[in-house]
Amino acid sequence: MTKQQIIDTFDPSQPGLADATVFGLPFSSEQSEIIIIPVPWEVTVSYGSGASEGPETVLDASFQVDLSHQDFPELWKLGIFMDEAPEHWKINSNAYKALAQPIIEALEGGEDLNNHPSLLEDLATINKVCRDLHSEVKEKVLYWMKQGKKVALLGGDHSTPLGYYEALATQHDNFGILHLDAHMDLRIAYEGFTYSHASIMYNALQIPQLSKIVQVGIRDFCEQEVGVVKQQNGRVLVHTDSDLKKETFEGITWAAQCDAIIASLPQKVCISFDIDGMFQWYAPSTGTPVPGGFSFEQATYLFNKLAESGKEIIGFDLVEVAPGETDWDGNVGARMLFHMCGVLAKNNGMNVGNKIVFDRK
Repeated sequence: MTKQQIIDTFDPSQPGLADATVFGLPFSSEQSEIIIIPVPWEVTVSYGSGASEGPETVLDASFQVDLSHQDFPELWKLGIFMDEAPEHWKINSNAYKALAQPIIEALEGGEDLNNHPSLLEDLATINKVCRDLHSEVKEKVLYWMKQGKKVALLGGDHSTPLGYYEALATQHDNFGILHLDAHMDLRIAYEGFTYSHASIMYNALQIPQLSKIVQVGIRDFCEQEVGVVKQQNGRVLVHTDSDLKKETFEGITWAAQCDAIIASLPQKVCISFDIDGMFQWYAPSTGTPVPGGFSFEQATYLFNKLAESGKEIIGFDLVEVAPGETDWDGNVGARMLFHMCGVLAKNNGMNVGNKIVFDRK
């Protein structure tokens, strides 16, 4: 069937098709405007684990998401397709995560890795395997971009989007990252791992085309990261959770704060959303939770304002969703993923329909 025939015969009010792609949508990759690349990876995890299960957790929960989104009621008609991760990504994640644990334990025990040649050799191997992953992600992203698709990434831990950013850098000579997170992720080779989840934004800064990172919700950082921010001379702007909350306590609205955040971004923007940026109850199983944060609605409000601001959203990643005892983490992740797809589509001039407005009189 043609895409239009599928749209005409598909009932979006029924439960999502179990044998379909993400959100239960009936479209093929060729028929879909947005491609989600899952990256089930968490080799350098140093605290809570489970992020490598994030893509599958979000996919499973996505079938319960109602397709009639208030802001983007026609989004489903565009088609959203989740690509398949190469089998060796998950296999390597499990294998090299196990290889990394003795290194982490030695460092946490105060050991000098120079006294452990075998651990140093393993560390070099892990760094190479992680670099290989980023190169493969970059290649996969560029494949879909060359098909005319809008591409987003679903992690995995927060190390996973580096190849994605590198792919964007081949298409855009000047862009910024709107980074929502509890952490700065500006550590330099955290625990010796060049491509640590805690080093993603430091590694992103090595991309010349990346002109600015604007961080929102930060509430945990180290002295080294503060030094990186200062050395960048304005290339990294930090809105800590404490500062944002203080302003709201003193009468500055979230709307005004969003306007200031958006105004500080360059014309082209990629969104990087670590799920631990939100209040912990939204993602109780995420790997490195920190007290404080923002609400689901605060995040979507910021994204909606960005979509309508005249800036160009060139992509997004959603990372650090991990499964828990209930389906809650996946449920929140799936709904945030759907909203972010809507923001990306609307900002890029796709027809997502008119917002549904209810008479409240």
